[in-house]
Amino acid sequence: MLKLSHTSGLRLLGAALVCAGYAALTACTSADSDLARFIEDTKKEPGGRVEPLPEIKPYETFVYTAADMRSPFLPSTPGAGAGYSGIRPDSKRNREFLEQFSLDTLKMVGTLRLGGNMFGLVQTKDGLVHRVTAGNHIGQAEGKITDITPAKISLIEIVPDSLGGYMERPAALALNE
Repeated sequence: MLKLSHTSGLRLLGAALVCAGYAALTACTSADSDLARFIEDTKKEPGGRVEPLPEIKPYETFVYTAADMRSPFLPSTPGAGAGYSGIRPDSKRNREFLEQFSLDTLKMVGTLRLGGNMFGLVQTKDGLVHRVTAGNHIGQAEGKITDITPAKISLIEIVPDSLGGYMERPAALALNE
């Protein structure tokens, strides 16, 4: 068997490291030369046309003239909202039969004229027909009938607003033919 001395083993290891480093550097330079060749080829190609910058319009000043108007973030009338508008449901009033039904479950099925008075005919979801007149209440939103015509029953509902108070909202039951 051949024995190597410690110093000759170190020399052999050093030579191997030098060869490996040389090989790594040569590989890097070949990749660099490919990159350099690509850049030169790209520079030889004809250049493209650059679009001109868009024309900048001069700034137009704006004069704010609504400073003395009502803020859109406040109620439209002083004291409106938060229950101060004066419109409130009447909690002491006796409820009528048709107030237990949601307005969208009721259907107007016709009108009736008796003795000069116009009555509306309203059908509930169970199929029963009820006679109503102006001043009667229907629906679950305190709906009070204001007018009855052959084509519709008009009413005003009292619904909560977004500010803690109440507001009136028009609604109607139209005749379904």
